[in-house]
Amino acid sequence: MNKKPLIAIAVVALLAAGAYLGWREHGGGAPAIDALYGNVDIRDVDLAFRVGGRVAEVRVDEGDRIQPGQTLAMLDAAPLRNQLQAAQAQLAAVAARNALLHAGYRREDIAQAQARAEAARAALHETEIQLARQQAMVPAGATPQRALDSARTARDQAAANVAAADAALREARRGYRRQEIAESDALLQQARASVATARLALDDAVLVAPDAGVVLTRAVERGSMVAPGSPAFSVSLMRPVWVRAYVSEPQLGQYASGTAVTLSTDSRPGRAYHGVVGFVSPQAEFTPKSVETSDLRTSLVYRLRVVVQDPDDRLLQGMPVTVRRTR
Repeated sequence: MNKKPLIAIAVVALLAAGAYLGWREHGGGAPAIDALYGNVDIRDVDLAFRVGGRVAEVRVDEGDRIQPGQTLAMLDAAPLRNQLQAAQAQLAAVAARNALLHAGYRREDIAQAQARAEAARAALHETEIQLARQQAMVPAGATPQRALDSARTARDQAAANVAAADAALREARRGYRRQEIAESDALLQQARASVATARLALDDAVLVAPDAGVVLTRAVERGSMVAPGSPAFSVSLMRPVWVRAYVSEPQLGQYASGTAVTLSTDSRPGRAYHGVVGFVSPQAEFTPKSVETSDLRTSLVYRLRVVVQDPDDRLLQGMPVTVRRTR
C-alpha cells in the first residue's frame, strides 16, 4: 500500500493547523484580551498674575496642597489702587458733564441770554438814532464825514452784536446739539470701562487657586518684580484624573465609550480603582514606547481616555496602569 498520499495529507493538515493557531495568536477572530496598559494622565496648569508689579506676599510653597479660591500670592496693590481712584475721578467729571448736556441749559442761563439779546437790541437802537442825527446834519455841512462814518460803523457793530445775542438765545432755548450729547455719552462709557478695568486689575493683584491641586513649582519670591502672564506657580490638579491606554483595532469594540473598567498599579496591586472609557480616538497611531511590548512594537493602536471615578493621592502623573474590563 502506497503511504505517500497519507503522509502528504497529514503534512497539509499540520500546516493548516499551525497557520490557524498563528492567525488566532496574532488577532484573528478578535479574541477577548485580558488587559490594556497605559499611564496616569493628570492635568498641570501654570498660574500667573494678569497684571505686573512687585510681589508683596507668597503664601504657598512647592508640595503644598491647595483648595479652590485659596490665596497663593499677592502683589503690592498701592499703584493699582491709585489707578482706580484716578479712573473713578475721571468718571465723576465725565458723568457730571454728561448730565449737564442731557439736562440742557438752566433757566437762569436762558434768562441771561435773553437779557444780553435785549441789551444788544437797545444798543443797536441807540446807534441807529446817532446815525440818523449825523445823516441829518450832512446837507447843512454841520457834521464831518469822519463822524458820519463812525456812527455808521457803530450801528453795524451793534447790529452784529444783536445777531450774535439772538443766536446764543436760540441755542440756549434749544439745548445742546445731538452730536455733543452723543459724544458725551461715548466718553461716559469709556470712563466707566476704565474704572472697570482698573478695578479688575486691583482684583488681579491677588492670585487664587482655580481648583484643588498640589503646587509643583514656585517661581516667585517676596519683593520680586513680575510681568503680566509670567508663570508664578505650576500646579497639578486633583481632578479630573485620567488614564491613557491603547487598544489594537481587533479589540477596539470591546472598549467602546462608556465601558466600565477596573484599574490597578504596580505600587498598590491590591487596590482596584474604577473608571469608565470616556473617549476613543478616531485616529490610529503606533504603540507608544512607554507601553509597547515586543509583539506590539509595530502595531497600530487606538488611544483611550479612561476617567477614574475614585482616584486618590497614590495615582501620580505618568504612573503605569493596567486596565481591565469589569466582568
